[in-house]
Amino acid sequence: MRKLKLAGVIAAVLSAVSVPLWSHHAFAAEFDAKKPVKLQGKVTRVKWINPHAWIHIDVKNADGTSTEWMIEAGTPNTLFRRGFTKDSLAVGTEIVVDGYQAKDASFRANGRDITLPDGRKLFLGSENTGAPGEQK
Repeated sequence: MRKLKLAGVIAAVLSAVSVPLWSHHAFAAEFDAKKPVKLQGKVTRVKWINPHAWIHIDVKNADGTSTEWMIEAGTPNTLFRRGFTKDSLAVGTEIVVDGYQAKDASFRANGRDITLPDGRKLFLGSENTGAPGEQK
């Protein structure tokens, strides 16, 4: 009987731990690999929050207007390990982002790579999401 209770507790703990893992979305749930975007603009805001950092950029349109895009990046911890710091992207920095647009055609994209003004290129993406060109 005691072993049965222990097995039940272990099963409950494993189930509770696995739920957050399932809730983390895959790339294909929100973004479209058939809608690549290349965006150039100035950083307006960076949010270093979990589960994904967000970079907001002001992109100039052909007609002279501008559109703010939200770029989803990897986790802050992952970005720090790749050499990204909070000082890497100051507001006003002109950057180029390669990524994939949201399926709902909003001004959101999953960022794959970012090119900084000095020419350095950094991988922005999250790992193990199924995104095209994902580094492992």
